[in-house]
Amino acid sequence: MDKLRIFISSVQTEFAFERQMLYDFITLDALLGRFFEVFIFEILPAKNSKVTEVYLEQVKQSDIYLGIFGKEYGFEDESGLSPTEREFDAANADHKIRLIFLSNHPDEERHPKERDLIKRVENVVIRKRFLDPNDLKTSVYVALVNLLEEKELIRSGPFDATVCKDATLDDIDPERIKWFIGVAGSKRGFPVSPESSTEKILTHLHLMKSGKLTNAAILLFGKQPQRFFITAEVRCVMFYGNEIQKPIPSYQVYKGDVFQLVDQSIDFLLSRIDIYVGDRSQSVDVPIHYEIPRSALAEAIVNAVAHRDYTSTGSVQVMLFRNRVEVWNPGRLPFQLTISELKKVHESFPANPLIAEPLYLAGYIERIGTGIPDMIKNCLAAGLQEPEFAQETSFRAIIWRKNKPTDQATEKVSGEVAEQPAEQPAEQPTEQPTEQPTEQPTEQVTRMVIVLEKEMTRQEMMEKLDLKHRPSFLYSYIQPALDGNWIEMTIPNNPNDPNQKYRLTAKGAALKRKLKKGRK
Repeated sequence: MDKLRIFISSVQTEFAFERQMLYDFITLDALLGRFFEVFIFEILPAKNSKVTEVYLEQVKQSDIYLGIFGKEYGFEDESGLSPTEREFDAANADHKIRLIFLSNHPDEERHPKERDLIKRVENVVIRKRFLDPNDLKTSVYVALVNLLEEKELIRSGPFDATVCKDATLDDIDPERIKWFIGVAGSKRGFPVSPESSTEKILTHLHLMKSGKLTNAAILLFGKQPQRFFITAEVRCVMFYGNEIQKPIPSYQVYKGDVFQLVDQSIDFLLSRIDIYVGDRSQSVDVPIHYEIPRSALAEAIVNAVAHRDYTSTGSVQVMLFRNRVEVWNPGRLPFQLTISELKKVHESFPANPLIAEPLYLAGYIERIGTGIPDMIKNCLAAGLQEPEFAQETSFRAIIWRKNKPTDQATEKVSGEVAEQPAEQPAEQPTEQPTEQPTEQPTEQVTRMVIVLEKEMTRQEMMEKLDLKHRPSFLYSYIQPALDGNWIEMTIPNNPNDPNQKYRLTAKGAALKRKLKKGRK
């Protein structure tokens, strides 16, 4: 491919240093040097030609006119025009790409003709002010990279900011947008009204580019994100022991938008790790807590989903072993961070900033670099080993599980028992009733029985168990409990009634009494 030719204007001595600086910078830069060649008058060999004719010919041969305008107008020809103004007129007439940069001088300090030229420029092109040579260099770099992106010669921006080809507003789920507006409004005071159009909301979140949906828009709010990004899923698997080996008692592949991926994955783990139920000595409600703090699991999973490399053919993997949880992320730490620095409060370097921002607004993450330090602190406070992190082909977060018995103030109702043989399913209740019920309840049903007090809504039970994903809760908790006659609806003739609640049956109440009796 032929390089794009840049003509840098302004022959006056006012910007001699800046011209040479830009010439060296663009020519020697590893990226820009591949796509651009630069002309400045200092490199032109002496010729027996009129200076103005030579410059105008160079403008004609160039693809890009880069003008630097300052205080001085420059020497004037017989018509009273400077070479800079003639060059701009030539570039304008030939519809060249025009990038104009203005020194940050007050207008009153500029030559009157320079002020008039700048006013003309403002009417036909976008220009940018610069403070000093370094600021000029940065501004030129950004402008040229944007130009390469517009011409689709490179994709240097984040993956999530790239336009998602073939995606339209019909691919966006308005219900997910509505849900987000409600959550973001309550969590962070998000100012956009839920009555706003989908296009307005996405534009406010910078999820549309030139009227087209970005990859982030589809991953965040798409009806079927995996139709566009097949590996944008989370694979959750549970093993009996401490190694990857068969048989595999539980394996799920979760799909959906990034919020759903996070919620489903966290709920997968919370449904399978140990849960501890306290007594009422300090609270009217029965207190419960998980062997691993939910916040620690959430941090590992949200980081993997938010910061993964979505161009990779790999998927996020969540693996539950007998002694640990591992979260694998097909991505790499930003070059600014090491593993040791990651464990300290650090600056945030999101790999997918347009995905990270809505996750922040919905309360899923913070953006001040405290997530990993908080994870470590919360795990240590829960009596766990410090989490470990490793950067290999994938980035791995390892959270260690408890391997010691609980104290007498709590009851463990999950099946992860230290004495339990590795080949036994890990989801059997620890405390079995003295007289076994006819059918063995699942681990999820047992947990629901433990927390269900009097009559409770689905949402109240989910909150007690710290679960977020409604479909998974209905499928894994409520439906098996109904089918096994452990619970019943308060409005059985209308399952979808908005006032629907659930209560224990006589069978469920008997199981709960026996579970309580077992810890006395």
